[in-house]
Amino acid sequence: MYTLPKIERFNQDVLSKYHIYNSVFITLPFDSIDNTGVLLPLFTETCETGFKKEETPKEIFDFFSNKFLNNASEEEKIELMFRFIQYIERQIVLFDAIEDAAFPVVNNMEGRGSLRDIKEKSDAREKDDELIDFLENFNVRTVLTAHPTQFYPGPVLGIINDLTEAIRQNDLLKIKQLLAQLGKTPFIQKEKPNPYDEAVSLIWYLENVFYATSGEIVHYLQKNILEGNAIKNQLIKLGFWPGGDRDGNPFVTTDITLKVADRLRTSILKCYYVEMRNLKRKLTFSGVDTLVSDLEHKLYRSVFYSKGEIFITLDELLTQLNKVRSIIIEKHQSLYLDELEALLVKINLFGFHFATLDIRQNSKIHNIVFKDVVNYYLNSGSTIFPANYFDLSEEEKLVVLSKVQGDLNPADFENEITKSTLESVQAIKTIQQNNGEEGANRYIISNNESALNVMETFAMIRLNNWENPTVDIIPLFESVDDLQNAHEVMEQLYTNPEYSKHLKARGNKQTIMLGFSDGTKDGGYLMANWSIYQAKISLTEISRKYGIKAIFFDGRGGPPARGGGKTHKFYASLGPRIENNEIQITVQGQTISSNFGTLDSCRYNIENLLSAGVTNQVFSKEKNELTAEETQILTELADLGYNKYLGLKNHPKFIPYLEKMSTLKYYSKTNIGSRPSKRSKSESLDFADLRAIPFVGSWSQLKQNVPGFFGVGTALKHFEETGQWDKVSDLYHNSLFFRTLLENSMMSLAKSFLPLTAYMQKDSEFGEFWQIINNEFQETKRLLLKIADHKTLMENYPDGIASIQIRERIVLPLLTIQQYALLRINELNKDIAANEELIKVYEKIVTRSLFGNTNASRNSA
Repeated sequence: MYTLPKIERFNQDVLSKYHIYNSVFITLPFDSIDNTGVLLPLFTETCETGFKKEETPKEIFDFFSNKFLNNASEEEKIELMFRFIQYIERQIVLFDAIEDAAFPVVNNMEGRGSLRDIKEKSDAREKDDELIDFLENFNVRTVLTAHPTQFYPGPVLGIINDLTEAIRQNDLLKIKQLLAQLGKTPFIQKEKPNPYDEAVSLIWYLENVFYATSGEIVHYLQKNILEGNAIKNQLIKLGFWPGGDRDGNPFVTTDITLKVADRLRTSILKCYYVEMRNLKRKLTFSGVDTLVSDLEHKLYRSVFYSKGEIFITLDELLTQLNKVRSIIIEKHQSLYLDELEALLVKINLFGFHFATLDIRQNSKIHNIVFKDVVNYYLNSGSTIFPANYFDLSEEEKLVVLSKVQGDLNPADFENEITKSTLESVQAIKTIQQNNGEEGANRYIISNNESALNVMETFAMIRLNNWENPTVDIIPLFESVDDLQNAHEVMEQLYTNPEYSKHLKARGNKQTIMLGFSDGTKDGGYLMANWSIYQAKISLTEISRKYGIKAIFFDGRGGPPARGGGKTHKFYASLGPRIENNEIQITVQGQTISSNFGTLDSCRYNIENLLSAGVTNQVFSKEKNELTAEETQILTELADLGYNKYLGLKNHPKFIPYLEKMSTLKYYSKTNIGSRPSKRSKSESLDFADLRAIPFVGSWSQLKQNVPGFFGVGTALKHFEETGQWDKVSDLYHNSLFFRTLLENSMMSLAKSFLPLTAYMQKDSEFGEFWQIINNEFQETKRLLLKIADHKTLMENYPDGIASIQIRERIVLPLLTIQQYALLRINELNKDIAANEELIKVYEKIVTRSLFGNTNASRNSA
């Protein structure tokens, strides 16, 4: 049967269904204003027409008000704005659910990048042995983070889940019920969640999506590529940050860390119990039934009866299940063997830990803690540190740090930061005892600038009475300068005898984290991506020189400005000079729900990541390597983009623009995450303390998406004006890395809408600054279309751009309301007797409008 093109499948299964179900939705009586659903489409048309006429958001809303609201008071207008916001938020939920339901229809689940595709390519190219070797040595690790970009509270996520299933079944009555429920379910949380609440929310995805999907993927590979032999390697690993990520989050305490680890263990045991209970109904034959019943009983007690007590060990569980397996094969014709092996696969993947709880802290905090620790020893008369330690050179300090050992007691310290940081090491020990080593065996140092940062952490761990720690210390290099110096830092560590000994005990593997989001914030889009690419080459080279296997952990986030976009294409493009032993990425907020929120999307995206690794290692080892000339071109492009971005960042209006014209200061009022929006508590906005998420998110709310494109146009224009256009054009067509980079930037442009803020060009304070952004946007758009030979943005992804355009149309009235409210706040603040109550109401409108826009953008905030 003929398969429709992807865009036609999208139009049929997403767009047409949205129009049908939305027409049902807007007629439901949710509130006292019965005509809200009727007025919203009219307001949307007014916005579209108004922006084409270059009207301001205030002029657009005032025109709509005069035409349709019959002399409404300001109070009535405000009430309608809130109703519009509520409707739009729910329209986005509806669209999300429809897209999720249509995912396996719109996307070819067995096409390029799928496990089936991997197998067929392997068979055709006679690469089976290489593929098996790859599967036994490669890992994909998705790390769920607590970064607050998910605005859906738990009950709404539940409705999305149920609505997706109802749409898939075309159950109209159920859909109508769920839409009615959606209309009456609050979208905002009255209080900020604590880190444990965040953990519980994300564990839902582990239990309901990752558990089944990861198991099915590995089981498929065992049956179809390894011919039934078990994969000993943990091919898919899960990481977890809520409860362990202390960087800038004072609410992550030791108690929270231990509580989250316990919840992770209980959750995986619950998953095993449910499967064991189902197996018990099938494995009812002699010699097997009693074994299975005993295992089910012990798992049940461990999940439901105990207060942290476990009635079965991992070894016992595996031993008994393998015993059952042998009996089934030998005496019962392998009846239900497939189901049993599916469970064994999951136990191999998840153990008793489910996901590894990473501990993360900032190097600046470590500096404070370590100073406290050294002074403690010096004041106590100990000789562990020399009296002149603080006067030593870095090299001399490294020598001292490599030798220290001790038995610190966190209770001996008054400084709360010192106490909690030392306690976090003790917590790692406890978690390893309860959940196994993989429960918590990674310590990440944010803002890592030197070998000293790593060795201080290494020493701090060993001073906690841990001579040979089973912990990987992971430096996170973020700024452009730190990325460029990263290989020198690692060489200092590799040549340190004690650290080298530690690495040997850890299998001569060193995980190195690279931060896209802070790199983009620091150096702009091109420089951040190119610096990370170059850093990976240098780090691979230096690691190979010392016999160390480098593993790169990318803080990719969701949007292109935070390293996201077409993730699998990015990894497939890296080439042989970059170590490719594992793909490790952070996944945050709405990127979790959009890319891994359903069984279909999770399977599709994990398979694509595996496929990217296979492409690099098995199928195209010699491809994607940049020539010396191409490297030079990319370096020049990055430098040009960097200088352009620095000019913007250093502009005297850069920080004032974000403070006064964007929604930056409203992020802290949204109650979506436990983490403060900036690292320091100072009232003034310091760029260095500003977190990447509110930074990127604020540009997204303005529909300017500066971190995803600024500097790209200027860089390309230089090559156009100097008669070198062929060089960048050839690079685009020959390099998957460069092409992916520019395609991701194109996505940032597609999610921008400069007419929304065009009124700012007439602003006496910020007009010139807005014009700088607009000029760069127009140049970038022109030149990206030229280099790709496109007439419109993303025309090679018709379903992708169609989805973006629908989402942008849904939120256009919401963004107009947001800008209207910001303009009214500025007006009211200029009054001699400012109406503080009215200002607060408009501030609430701005805060509420953040939710829908971020959820609609899915990967732009």
